[in-house]
Formats: sequence, C-alpha cells, structure tokens
Amino acid sequence: MPTTSQEPPQYVIGIDLGGTKTSAIAADFSGQILAEVTVPTPAASGGEAMLDTMGQVVDQLRHGVGAGPDAVGVGAAGVIDPSTGRVISASDSFTGWKGFSLGERLADLCGTPVVVENDVNAFLAGELAYGAARGSQSVLALALGTGVGGALAFDGQIFTGMHGAAGEIGHTPGYGSEPCTCGQSGHLESVASGLSIHRRYLQAGGTEPVASTAGIAQAARAGDPIAAQVFADAAAALAQAIVATANLVDLDRVVIGGGVLGAWDMIGPHLEQAMGSTGPISGFPVLIRPSRLGGHAAALGAAALAWQLISNTEHDQKKVQVAS
Repeated sequence: MPTTSQEPPQYVIGIDLGGTKTSAIAADFSGQILAEVTVPTPAASGGEAMLDTMGQVVDQLRHGVGAGPDAVGVGAAGVIDPSTGRVISASDSFTGWKGFSLGERLADLCGTPVVVENDVNAFLAGELAYGAARGSQSVLALALGTGVGGALAFDGQIFTGMHGAAGEIGHTPGYGSEPCTCGQSGHLESVASGLSIHRRYLQAGGTEPVASTAGIAQAARAGDPIAAQVFADAAAALAQAIVATANLVDLDRVVIGGGVLGAWDMIGPHLEQAMGSTGPISGFPVLIRPSRLGGHAAALGAAALAWQLISNTEHDQKKVQVAS
C-alpha cells in the first residue's frame, strides 16, 4: 500500500519563567496544548543559567512533538522591553537578570523568532486569547501571588506603556503604612499579596500553624474571625485599586489569577460587596472574573504572543512585497 506523508504540526512554544519554576507548553493556534514540561528555575544562578534552562525545555518539547516550533514566546518576571525582549528590571531574587538580552539570546539559541513579555502581561494575553477576557476591550489583569502583578489591555491588545511597566498596580500607594517587598510602604501589594495576607494574619494574633494562604482560607471557612478579616481587608484594597483604574481608563472587565485564587471564595464575595458600594463614576459595572486558564495562563499567553509575532511578520513581508 502506498504511504502518505504527514505534514509536521504547526505549533509554537509558550514559556512561563517564574521565580521557582519554568513551565513550557507546545500549543497550536486554537490554544490546544500538545505537550508540556515543567522544571525548576535557576533564578539564583544568573541569566545564563536561566537561558540554558529555557533552551532545554524548548528541546524537550521539540522532541516530544516531533518537529520544530514556528516561534517561541516567553512570559518572564520583571519589567521587559517588549521591542527587544531585554530585561529592564527585576527583583533581587533573580541574580544577573537585569539588563539580560533574553529575546536576542534565546532566538540565537533556538533558531526561531522569539517574543518576550512580562509574565503578567503574558497572563493577560492568554486570558484575552483563550480565557476569561476573551471579547473584552478594556481589561485589567491582577495576579495575586507572592506579590501583586498587574497588566492592562485596550482594544484587545496589551498596553505596555513607554518603558514596559504599564499596569504595575501592585506598587501603587495609598493602602496604609505596612512594608512592601519593593522597600517602600503602603502599596497595594502590602495588603493583598499572599505574603501580606500571611503576615497580617500573624500580626493580628492568628496562629502560626496556619502558615499559607490556603491554610488561612481554610481557617476563615471554619469561622476564624482574624482569617476572615485579612481576606476582607485584601478585597477592600483590591476594590479601591479596581475602581481607581476603572475611573481612569473605563474598564469593562477585571481578570484575577495567581496562587491566591485558591481562596477566591473568601475574597470574591467581599470584593463584589465592596465594588457594589463604591463603583466607578461611569455607573456601569465592571465584570470581575477569576482566571479560566489557571496555571497555564501565562504560558498560553506567551504562545498567543508567539502566534501574533508570526502573523505580524507575515503581514510585514506582504507589505514589502507589495511596495517592491
């Protein structure tokens, strides 16, 4: 019988480079995940080590799928120059990361086009393409984890600002006087992050065995008034930040993700109540939705940005051909 040749699958790779783990997926245009891999992030070992790790996960996915990717997208911690993929700034937990030319170096290593974005921007890109923000025009994303990350999209496109730092709502002031991880105080992150919820719980007299956000949420469900109050305080601060943003840019939707999402039943009702009493000046409600993509959101968003990179490149090539 004659054999028929099968075309290699068209796919891209999306990488979520976090502080503790690097998750990568191979995904087709619809967002279907063809393969995935997760490895530890060598954040303390420097930029070269993190680059090598990303090269390894790309190779693993390439072998797993049986063909090379059309492009690679990366959602990376820190402020990223979206035009070059260079890391502008990053937390102290990432050694040798500030100034690292990630986009250029990874493209050379993998031999494919590469796009790099901030990890929360990538999270929002994923929710816009495949998740809870699909079809929305003006969106704020909040990633509640160790810190509070933020991202903005207008007309369905990520807005990065002049220096790649747009949407960093976690470091806006006006939320009391408690310390923030950035060294300043009174930021949204100092009230609404997982670390801050834990710290505030212990400061208010909570018991040490409840040592995580999930544990504090469990205590709140069991009737612990201190646990319930720290979640209510976090929700009130988030509502204040959302209303301020909505009044500035006329949001139609907020998508919330991150590790604290596991306590959504403790935060969501308080947040809805606070938004009901202090809504935006427009009078139109802002839809608040938890992430639909969960732990895959940033990697899927990086993949969506990779598909967008391919599309833009093909469009530019067509313009050159027409012009010539």
